[in-house]
Amino acid sequence: MKLLQYFMLCVLLILCFILPGKGVKKRAEEIAQQRVRQETRDGSGGDADQQNGKEKTGEDSVISGTSGQKGTIVIDAGHGGDDPGMIGPGGINEKVLNLVYAKKLKELLEAQGYRIVMTRETEDGLYDENQSNKKAQDMERRVKIIKESEPLLTVSIHQNSYPDESVSGPQVFYFEHSEEAKKLAASIQNAMNTELAIERPRTHKGNTSYYILKRSSSVTVIVECGFLTNPQEEEKLQQEDYQDRLAQAVCDGVLTYLKEKDG
Repeated sequence: MKLLQYFMLCVLLILCFILPGKGVKKRAEEIAQQRVRQETRDGSGGDADQQNGKEKTGEDSVISGTSGQKGTIVIDAGHGGDDPGMIGPGGINEKVLNLVYAKKLKELLEAQGYRIVMTRETEDGLYDENQSNKKAQDMERRVKIIKESEPLLTVSIHQNSYPDESVSGPQVFYFEHSEEAKKLAASIQNAMNTELAIERPRTHKGNTSYYILKRSSSVTVIVECGFLTNPQEEEKLQQEDYQDRLAQAVCDGVLTYLKEKDG
């Protein structure tokens, strides 16, 4: 009898140790299952959340606080550094104006939720000072930036010139063998002609020789804001009100193109 009682006491002691352990294990399993269900609803785990947080912080710093959820657009301010581009009769350098218009366009497109990559944000060129062919290196680096950014499209900002100083008006160039670039160029050209009330509107034009058009990996256009060889237009291109209006027209043309493309 005593032996039986001793046996039952041992069984009870064993159960006291085993059952709580099982309860803890079961509770741990329930907690784990709840976490899995929660992560499934959220679409990501804890590690992914931390990684995404870091990426978003980095992205925000690049695009001045906007999320860039709509995609990336590259804005290329032509010329720079030792290459002033066209110099108007009044002395204004094209490289200076290109950067002004590029920055204004950047702000407008950022406000629409796009991530903007600028090929340059200063008056410096994209070349090494000891480089023998600075222009070639500059252009190669612009094309590299475009390729690495994988943008929806690229807008290269320039100022035009022509021997006849009476010629004026903005004009958009595109790579002749790209139908999408042609559509983008037409959209921007139409917006500029309409919103700027151009008296003698120009038409968008195909090209096969411009380096950035034929070497670019994205849908790319060159926006010639106006002719610096025209004294009246040179003066107008330096007026902030006109700069704002032209940048807005280019922005509207880009947005129209993207809407029709998605639509």
